[in-house]
Parts: sequence; C-alpha cells; structure tokens
Amino acid sequence: MIHDLYEVIHRRRDVRGEFTGEPVPDDVLDRVLSAAHAAPSVGLSQPWDFVIVRSDAVRKAFHQHVHTERETFAASLTAEAARRFARIKIDGVLESSLSIVVTYDASRGGPAVLGRHAIADAGLYSSCLAIQNLWLAATAEGLGVGWVSFYREEFLRELLGIPDGVRPVAWLCVGPVTHLERVPDLERHGWRQRRPLHEAVHTDRWGGS
Repeated sequence: MIHDLYEVIHRRRDVRGEFTGEPVPDDVLDRVLSAAHAAPSVGLSQPWDFVIVRSDAVRKAFHQHVHTERETFAASLTAEAARRFARIKIDGVLESSLSIVVTYDASRGGPAVLGRHAIADAGLYSSCLAIQNLWLAATAEGLGVGWVSFYREEFLRELLGIPDGVRPVAWLCVGPVTHLERVPDLERHGWRQRRPLHEAVHTDRWGGS
C-alpha cells in the first residue's frame, strides 16, 4: 500500500491533450470528491466547495476566456519564449469529460477560525490540500486532471454565479485519458526543468546543509 501511494504521487500529471471525453462513472466521481472533502483544513473550517461543470455552453465560454488570456500572456514574452509557448497546450476544457471548480470561502468556520489568526492564507492552503487529495484520488482511479490557470477570478465568479467573498481557486479538467505522460509537458517542451531535491532542502536555517 505504501508503494502504491508513492507510485500515484509520481505518476500524477497535469493533463492537457490526453483526455478521451468518455464519461466519469458517478461512483468514481463520488469517491474522488469524498477524498477531496477528507482533506485537512485549518480549524476544521472545510472552506472549499466543488462546482461540477458539465454544460457545453459554460465550458465553451470559459475556453474562449482562457484563450484570450493565453494571447495576453504570449504578448508579454520574448520571441524565443513565445515560440516555445506556442507549442504548449494550456487546457483540456473542451476535451475532458467534465470540470470541477474548487473554491475558497474565508467566512467558513468564522469569525474565529482556530489556527488562522497569524497566517491569513491558512484557509486558502486548506482548499489547495483538497485539490491535491482530489488529484491523487483521480490519478488512482485512472483519471487525468488538468489545472487551468489562465483566467481572471472575477470572470469565473460571474460565469458560475459564485457569491461575492468566495474565491474560485482552481478550474480542474477531469476525465479518462489515453495515458499519462512520463515527463511533464513543460519539461518535454523545454519551458522549464525540475530542480533536484537537494537544492530545495535546507537544514536549521536557509542555506544550511
């Protein structure tokens, strides 16, 4: 079982072009959402909600917005970086079976959220833990997940009718895939390379070895 956990962690990928579009069985989706909902949260606030998006019209509207933001980002790049970026697919919004938008409600569990008084973002971190649980559970179920980050929060809030004060943290494309790439897309396309673990580990203080 321990080996299986590590295998899922290292097999997980941010999926873009490998979705098949086949449906996600209801029982599988329920298990994945249950895993996300089991995430730890500051003060047991459980500040997340999950918006399941199946509507073609909603996904097409979001997809158009995403590609407008892609063009905005591309215009900020050097010519060389723009050429590399042009080869990178940034979303699977239309190809995936469905999408799950994970939100963060800072008022949940308030007004006094135990453990958040000194670190205001602890609640946001909690929603990110739910996302990681969801992602790993989906990978274990043979599904792919792709986190789309080319959007403006206000646009997505209005598109989905998310209440004021609730932040959309992630649009996740979810569904069966043909395969998961062995090497992440950004590495394969030469955008960035992973740094080795030893460069990220410090002992006792920053820079300590």
